[in-house]
Parts: sequence; C-alpha cells; structure tokens
Amino acid sequence: MSGSCLVMVAHPDDEVLGAGGTIARLARSGSTVNIAFLADGVGARAGDQSAVKRRIEAARKAASLMGARAPQFLGFPDNRLDQLELLDITQAIEKVIVEVKPDTVYTHHAGDLNIDHAVCHRAVLTACRPLPGATVRRIYAMEVASSTEWAGPSAHSAFLPSRFVDIAAVQAIKRAALEAYAEEMRPFPHPRSLDAVDALAKWRGATAGLTSAEAFMVVREIEP
Repeated sequence: MSGSCLVMVAHPDDEVLGAGGTIARLARSGSTVNIAFLADGVGARAGDQSAVKRRIEAARKAASLMGARAPQFLGFPDNRLDQLELLDITQAIEKVIVEVKPDTVYTHHAGDLNIDHAVCHRAVLTACRPLPGATVRRIYAMEVASSTEWAGPSAHSAFLPSRFVDIAAVQAIKRAALEAYAEEMRPFPHPRSLDAVDALAKWRGATAGLTSAEAFMVVREIEP
C-alpha cells in the first residue's frame, strides 16, 4: 500500500506507543509517513530545561528508525491545549494537511485521559472535515498506554477497536523506537514499559488471530 499518511499526535512518544509498528509497516510498503506533534510533551514539567531538546532528538531518531520522514513540531504549550482556541490548533493541523496531502490520518482516541490527546482528536476531525476535494479518506484512532486505559469508564472513553494491524514482522523496530524514548519509559508493571507494550501487542494480536498487533478504532473510511 503506497500513498501518504499523517500521524498527528499530541506529544513525542505517542506515535510509537500507539502506531509504531504500523508506521514501520507503512514505510516498508512504500508509503510516505509524516509525523507531527502539537506539543513537546515535557514543557509542563518543572526542572531540566534541556529535556525539550532531548525529547525532540528522541523523536527524530524514532522517526528515522521507523522509516518515517523527519517529524514536524508545531510548538503549542504542553498539557495546556484545552486553554487555547480550538481554531488555532485546527488551522495549524490544516496547514500540515495541505503540505503533505495525506490520504490516511492516525490520531488519538477521543476518550483519552490526557487532555492534549482529547483536544488533538477533536482538532484533527475538524481539520479533516469531509469536504469536496479533501485528500483525507481514512481516519484511525490509536490507543496510547497510560492514557487510553486510564480514562474513567464511560461510553465516550471506551476504546473499541475494529481494525487490527499485524506488526509481528516489525515488532523489533517498534521496540527500538521506544528505546529512543528511554527517558519516557518506565519499569514494569507500569503500562508505559517495554514489557507492558509488548504484552498489549500480544493481546491485541491474539484477539485477531495474530501473534502481535496494534489496534485502532475506525473514525472514518471513505471509498471512492
């Protein structure tokens, strides 16, 4: 499958946690994989100011390992997206879409606990309105460990996957990309640990008759 896809997420490491194997598969198949981040993921934390630079370098390394293009950083304030006008975020995403012309977009699940994830989802759907002439034909929502499963129980927060991507052949690439984000990973049994991410891939695979998979909710699919 060739074409152009956009992985539009809130923070560096979200793209690997939710779709690292899928990104590697798409790149192997000849697709152009674009990645864009709304915020840096560490700016809201007190302490080491060099953490932002290290996170950006980790994102670039992870993208290279997965075969994606160098990522874009849109520079919005970390963990404060709900304090901004949705229009400003939407327009920034629209500029990326005009530039890369994706036919497929991967983004966050609407019910994630992290507020930046939820705002990102809404802004992506707004930017990808199915207007005549729009390039985006498919939108898929991913699950991100330590956010999707930590949301409180409600119909809105439930992640109910209906699309499964076999990542067995690229599992090692996903793991290497996660290791690029070593500062963000945690020891098991934290859900954002290498062992937990591997376990989730095995579980999602087993539910679809595969050894390892990433799961997605289908937000929109348009077949011309």
